[in-house]
Amino acid sequence: MTNKISWFETAALRLADPQNQRVWSIIVSLFGDLARRPGDLLSGGALTRIIIPMGIKPEAIRVALHRLRKDGWIDSNREGRTSVHFLTDYGRTQSDRVTPRIYTRAPEVPQEWHILIAEDGSGAQTLNEMLLTDTYIGLGRLVALGSGPVPGDCEDLAGFDVTARAIPDWMQTRLYPAELGAACASLHQDCAVVNASARPPHLSPLQIATLRTLLVHRWRRVALRHPDLPTVFQPPGWMGPACRDQVFALLDTLPLPRLADLNRAD
Repeated sequence: MTNKISWFETAALRLADPQNQRVWSIIVSLFGDLARRPGDLLSGGALTRIIIPMGIKPEAIRVALHRLRKDGWIDSNREGRTSVHFLTDYGRTQSDRVTPRIYTRAPEVPQEWHILIAEDGSGAQTLNEMLLTDTYIGLGRLVALGSGPVPGDCEDLAGFDVTARAIPDWMQTRLYPAELGAACASLHQDCAVVNASARPPHLSPLQIATLRTLLVHRWRRVALRHPDLPTVFQPPGWMGPACRDQVFALLDTLPLPRLADLNRAD
């Protein structure tokens, strides 16, 4: 038992995000991984038991849940003496929107690209609206890179189909900033250490839920911040594909626990 606890605690410390321990964001990652489907419920006790091993106090969990309810992400009900929490329709929609980026093991990288250039005024507003989607990547205040051919519904923008022949350092840095590269390399290293360590034969559903939440939360913050672009766009030393491989290798050893097992202690 001692070795089991020691391995779990060591793995949890390794996987904790060194840059972002915002509790509300961790809870969003938790529900997006463990309880995203309609009808999925997690008790307050289960949430506490999953999150406390991350070094987060129950008071912080309650404050974060209050914020998420206020923002429309999560709703709560009473079932007897127990509080249960679940994603709202809005929270589920937001979660579903990013799920493919987080869980796709081998993303398709488009080979066709175009650039849109706006002028200050209505064109800039049109471009800003397009940048709110996952299809476009901002290269500057008035320039965006998008996949596929130039769309036909942006008459107030200049559009050019492009082929990436030479990508300057400044553009690679704009697309993959140094802090993102460092976060990706750090996650890759930490996952590799946990994957290589001698783990106990059995982990409890709660321990698995804790480790999955830490892993998905940290990977989510990497995966959603970098675009899937051909290699020519990537800076030297970019660890994205290798990091993805390590993340999924570890995730495969942490099978999704049943909600009934997580809620059972209540």
